[in-house]
Order: sequence, then C-alpha cells, then structure tokens
Amino acid sequence: MSLETPSKIRDLQRKLYVKAKQEPDFRFYLLYDKVHREDVLRHAYALCRANGGAPGVDGMNFEAIEASGLLGWLDQLGKDLREKTYQPGPVRRVKIPKPGGGERPLGIPNIRDRVAQQAAVLILGPIFEADFADSAYGYRPKRSAQQAVEAVHGALIEGYTDIVDADLSKYFDTIPHHELMQSVARRVTDRWMLKLVKSWLKVPVSERDERGRTRITGGKKSTRGTPQGGVISPLLANIYMHRYLRAWDAREKGEEYEARIVNYADDFVILSRRKAAEALTWTRGVMTAIGLTLNETKTRLCDARTEHFDFLGYTFGPEHYRKTGSRYLAAKPSKKSVLRVKEKLRPILYRGNPLPWELIRQDVNRLLAGWAAYFSYGTRARAYNAVNQYVEERVRNFLRRRHKVVGRAIRRFSNQVIFEELGVIRLRSSQRVQRTARALS
Repeated sequence: MSLETPSKIRDLQRKLYVKAKQEPDFRFYLLYDKVHREDVLRHAYALCRANGGAPGVDGMNFEAIEASGLLGWLDQLGKDLREKTYQPGPVRRVKIPKPGGGERPLGIPNIRDRVAQQAAVLILGPIFEADFADSAYGYRPKRSAQQAVEAVHGALIEGYTDIVDADLSKYFDTIPHHELMQSVARRVTDRWMLKLVKSWLKVPVSERDERGRTRITGGKKSTRGTPQGGVISPLLANIYMHRYLRAWDAREKGEEYEARIVNYADDFVILSRRKAAEALTWTRGVMTAIGLTLNETKTRLCDARTEHFDFLGYTFGPEHYRKTGSRYLAAKPSKKSVLRVKEKLRPILYRGNPLPWELIRQDVNRLLAGWAAYFSYGTRARAYNAVNQYVEERVRNFLRRRHKVVGRAIRRFSNQVIFEELGVIRLRSSQRVQRTARALS
C-alpha cells in the first residue's frame, strides 16, 4: 500500500484547508460521511500499518488482519461507521521509561480504533491546520522539532534572552474533555463527528498491575485526558494548546512582553527582552483558567546570556570558542541526549549478542545516522566526539571478546580499523555555528 496521499483525498484536504483559511469563523457541518469513505479508510490503514505498534487489548495485529482478509476487515469497519454502530474498544495502558527518569503512561488502542482515528485525522487535520499559530511546530505537516530548535536559537541571537523555560504537568492526561470538545466545536458542528471524537475520550483504560491483575479506569465517567499513543491525540493536544497560543496572539502579549513563543506539543519556551517574569505570570493565569497546570518544580526563569536551558533535546546558552575564547549563544545536543544515544547503543553492542557483525554494524549505523540527522544543527563537535569515543570503545570491547583477543586490542581494532575498514559510521562536525552567532561581551 502506498503512503502517498491519493489525489482524491489530497483534493478534499486542500478544499477543507482553503475553506477554513479563508473563513476563520466557518463551522463545518458535513464531515462524518467522509470518514467512512473506502479510499479514506484504506489510506488510514496504510498509514497505521507503516507506523507499526503493538496490539491493543484485543490482541489483533496487522499480520492477523491481513491473513483473515484486509478488504473484508475494512468493509466491516466502514459499515460500522456508516451505520453509526461503531464503538471503540478499551485502550491498553503501558508505562515506558522517560528520558529524565520516571515513567510515561502510553495508551495503545486496538488497530481498528487506530484506523478510525487516522481517518478522522485525515479529515479534521486540514481544518485545524488552517488555524494553528506559526509558533506551534509539533505534529504538523512540513514542520519539525528541528525547526522549533532553530526558531529558539534564532530568537536568542536576536536578543530575546530573558527566558521562561516552561513545563506543563501531565498535559495529555489533564486536558479537560468539556473544554476540549468546545475547542473542536468552534470549527465543527457535525454532531456525528463530534460524537465520534468524544467516544475516543471516554473509552475505558485497561492496565495490569505488578501482580498481573487487570485494572479498568476511565470510561464514560472520565472528564480529563487523551491517551498518549492514540492516533488522534496529537491533533487534539494541538487543538487545546491553541487556546493558549490564540489568547497570546489576540491580546498582543508578544508586543507587550517583547517576547516570542516556540511551542512543540506540550513543550514551550517564551523568549523575551527583559519581561519573562511578566510573561510567566500571565501564562500561569491562563493555564489555570483553561484547566491546565504548570509544573512549578520544572518551570523556571533564566538569563540565556549566563545560564543554560534545555528544549527538545538541545541545550541553549553561553558557549565559547576554544581558539579565541570569545563567547556566543549556542545550540548544542544536551548531555541527556548524548547519554540517551549511548544507552540505546548498549543493548546492540552487548557482550553476548549472537548476530553476525554485519547485522550488528547495520543496527549501530542506523541508530547513529538517525541521531545525527536530528542533532545536525548548531555547535555539536563535542557531542559528536563523545559519541564517537563511546562507539569506538564499545565496538572494540565487543570484537575483542568475540575474537577472544587478549589485552585491550587497541592495535588490532584501532580507530582507523573500526571507522574505515569495518564500516562503522563516524559522526563528523565542525565548530561552525549554522546561524550568525551573537557574541557575548
């Protein structure tokens, strides 16, 4: 199945986007019939299939669906949606480790529900995309986390160095359903579409405790949260965050506080010229008014000319050129990001890995290439060197043990052998900052 959007769907999306862009107050009243179109469901399935993911509560995976007959499966889903008998199943909740410690709850819907949600996103996405602020970068077409990083660095270079390093407390879990549906209804009056979206907010959540017992939470009585892991959750999260960004723009807070906002999903930074404290006070009040909470232990003010702050895996703040000693405002891979890639390499290059070297090298290179593709901006030589050194040591120790070489094997598996003869990727960089650096006196 092709992941390229079929022309009929693309034309529909373009019409929805143009209509929404040209008429900001228009409310769409006929959308539900498009969700269960055969071509929409087929493309939605292809997108979900490409994303993969574990089975939901029903245990059904993509291979089983295709073995039993994909066309019949899609026909049944389309029929249930068309006849308005569709009911989403429970969400399977698992907990995954967070990079900074602790665990993040992840909700895994059944594949059937993922496909239905993806179909809804194909229709609703262009409408709300027309409204979203330029300062929002998360989960949007032709926008990326790296663009958000560049926007933050660019603002610093232009002198916006008084920073609100903000953190929302459990954003996805605390979005209030009633207010979220009001935000959706600002653009959508189709009651069946609204009912469909609301049904995904009200599904039971199935979770196993430490003893393996199943615990059911959520359901119709739940009033908050959209499960991270649901296909529609990123769009809903952006819709609700837009309430804050829209208020910022409508009340001209950027001009009042001489500030810019850069937002990525539930992460955002306010960059100001001397008025970050005022911007934080206003933000705290707005978040409270819309039912959200700032994590006060992580939210802080800082002066980027003398302090560092992290955003989307990068560290921003003062740095100096080794040769001249002159200081500038840098964007560089954070220490946590370097540590994270090392942690991901460890289970590949572990002592007892029985795979052939060619497959191990392929896994190592794939991981390094992906990491470097994201961390390809700003000052990165030190981070690259740290990763290269770690890779060299891990590869050498792995091969030394596999080939039962006595000693450290520095000559047999030298730097040159590892990165040139054995074909392991060496990350390469220079100290050149990719934007004109703003010198610090």
